[in-house]
Order: sequence, then structure tokens, then C-alpha cells
Amino acid sequence: MSNLSCGIIGLPNVGKSTIFNALCKKKIPSENYPFCTIDPNIGIVLVKDTRLDKLSEISKSKKTIYSTVTFVDIAGLVKGASKGEGLGNKFLTNIQDTDAIIHVIRCFENDNITHVEGKINPKEDIEIVNLELILKDLNMAENALNKLLKKEKGKKEIDKDIDFLKKSIKHLNENNPIRSLDLPKDFLKKYNFLSSKKVLYVANTDEKGKNKYVEAVEDYAKKENSKVIIICAKLEEEIAQLDEEEAQLFLESLDTKKSGLDRIIKAAFSLLDFITFITTGEQETRSWTIINGTKAKQAAGKIHTDLEKGFIRAEVISYKDMILYNGRMGSKQAGVARLEGKDYIIKDGDIVLIYHN
Repeated sequence: MSNLSCGIIGLPNVGKSTIFNALCKKKIPSENYPFCTIDPNIGIVLVKDTRLDKLSEISKSKKTIYSTVTFVDIAGLVKGASKGEGLGNKFLTNIQDTDAIIHVIRCFENDNITHVEGKINPKEDIEIVNLELILKDLNMAENALNKLLKKEKGKKEIDKDIDFLKKSIKHLNENNPIRSLDLPKDFLKKYNFLSSKKVLYVANTDEKGKNKYVEAVEDYAKKENSKVIIICAKLEEEIAQLDEEEAQLFLESLDTKKSGLDRIIKAAFSLLDFITFITTGEQETRSWTIINGTKAKQAAGKIHTDLEKGFIRAEVISYKDMILYNGRMGSKQAGVARLEGKDYIIKDGDIVLIYHN
């Protein structure tokens, strides 16, 4: 099962489906008209990690299991989606089910591909989508507040929610997304605002790369502390059709090591503050996705709930040491294998072995 789910959104005809095709190497329609993606297309993508390949070799593992990211290609949004225009309600529900948003913006000129608003203006395009999410959240917050006001006041939990909802409504009315407001995690979990989700902006360019449209996206993203990835979706789709060796040679000819898609996957992980720890042995070498700051006992539960319940301690070796001393035995002999308790905070790339009852 995938650990991370990202919804790919944007106006119609901005290149969402082309990026999705490339990410998932799936053939879905990417036609030149709105709503060619009706149901959200779902693809699960492996997060290739060269550390696993090296560890698998050292441990002589029978299997190598990478982490995954689920990408959901969601139909193009239009003005009025929050009121049900276009595929509005369905579109907004599909976003609700994802952890993060990848917002694709058209940053290329092409007379053969129509722009739903008639002109290319990245700032306006972003604002159309963001406003629809804000309007949907505003509607939801007002309804939730009205229900709570009818309930018995004086209960600590209800009073707290009333305060936070009023704060949220004021913020949304000023055209601000919830992600730019400091609210408690448990409150956000309860109400699942669309505009509270973290966003990665993807500027879809032509083969020439960065241009004035990209700069407009970067200016917008800077204001809300979001990240921008620049890719040429058409080029990425072509790279995705090549085998691994050919793709690597092609990327080198473009003077880059990572494809735009690899950069999207990496940025999506970092967006949600995800890291991976690794287990390795003869049976399998596997990466596990956790939130940065997770303690050893909770990380054990990621592997299996019984490991968390019966947790005694964790043997931890850094990836660097595991490679340097050629595996677990060499690391133990070198004295770099540490025994850690339940409160140890797992670091990215830690090789972990759980001792349990």
C-alpha cells in the first residue's frame, strides 16, 4: 500500500494528464478539451532509491521493495467548481482524499492547444484554482460553525472548535488558504480543509525551459513559501518511454542526472516531511516511509503492529557505516551498530533491526 498520495490538479489543458502518463507510464487520454480525464486516474509509482540496491547486494536479498507514491490525475477545474460547475463537486472530493497537491500551471505558448481562459496568465490560473478551494472550505467552515453554535456551549472541545472555525472563516474571507494559518493539527485533521494541503507548483514549459511565465509562478509560490519544479511534460513523457539505460544517457545529454518526474517525487516527500528507514536481510531489503521525528517504537509499528506492542529495542546502523563496513556483521565488529530505546528518533537512511517480545 502506498504511503503518500498526491492529487495532480490545475485548469484543463495545462498538461496534467501528460505528466501523469509520464509518472505512471500509463496511457490515458490527454486530449485537447476539458474533462478528458473524468474519473481520477490512479497510478502507484516506485520511489527508486539506489541505497536499497546497494544494501540488497550486500545482504544478498531475494527481494528489494521500494517505497511508493500514489498519483491521482484529477479532472481539470473551472471557475465555479465550488458551486458545482464543470465537474466541481467530484473534483473537490477527489482532492480531499489526497495528502498533498501537485498544482500544474501552463507556462508554454501553443496556438494548437486552447487555454480555457483564452490567454496564458499563470498568476490568474493559480488564483482561479486556489479561490475555488477557498470557497469550498469557506462553505464547509460556515456550515460546521452553524451546527456547533446550535449545540450546547460551555463544553471545552466545542468552544475551542468554534474559536478556530471563526478564525478560519475570517482568514478564508480574506482570500487566504488555510495552510497559511497556524492551527492545531488535531483541528485540521477533523475538518480536512482542501486549502490546508501543502502544494507543490509544477511549471509546465516547452523544451526551452524557464521563461517569464515560470517567473510569475515562482513569485506567487514565494509569497506562500511553496516550492516550484520546472518541467517540460512532453519531454518527460518521451523519456518515460525509454528503458532505464537509454533514459539515463538522454538525461546526461541534457546535462542533468534526474528527470523532472524524479524531482517531483523527491519534492513530494520533502513537502510532507517524509523520510525513509530501511530493513535488510536475506529475505528482503525494504524501505519504510515515516514522518520526520518518528520515534523507534512507532517506526516499528510501521513494519508490523506486533513489533510496536512488543518493542524492546532497536539496532541502528547508518547507511554510510553499513556500506563502509560491508553489512551488519562488519558494522558490529567495527562497533558502529548502536542499540537504541523506544524514544530514539529515526533518521533518514537508518538501517533498523527491531528486537521484540
